[in-house]
Amino acid sequence: MNPPAPSRTSTPDAREARLQRIRQVVDQRVRPELAADGGDVEVVGIDDDDIVQIRLLGSCQGCVSTVHLTTMMVEKAVKAEVPEVRFLEAIP
Repeated sequence: MNPPAPSRTSTPDAREARLQRIRQVVDQRVRPELAADGGDVEVVGIDDDDIVQIRLLGSCQGCVSTVHLTTMMVEKAVKAEVPEVRFLEAIP
């Protein structure tokens, strides 16, 4: 009999540590670039499956093309530093 497949879930402490790393990347690498164009981003949370929720603010909020491009930019920066992240999703 095969052993069970490893779960993607992690402990609350591990998720919180990962979330802090994500926020640090956003603060240092992403937020300054967005601020130059009048935008901002809020890291809302991370779920058990390592999916990060972000909320776009300022000039980034509500612009359909900007939501997609900005989310991709944030995701690229975050995944470069925190590879455990599966993907990001922008939430209202």
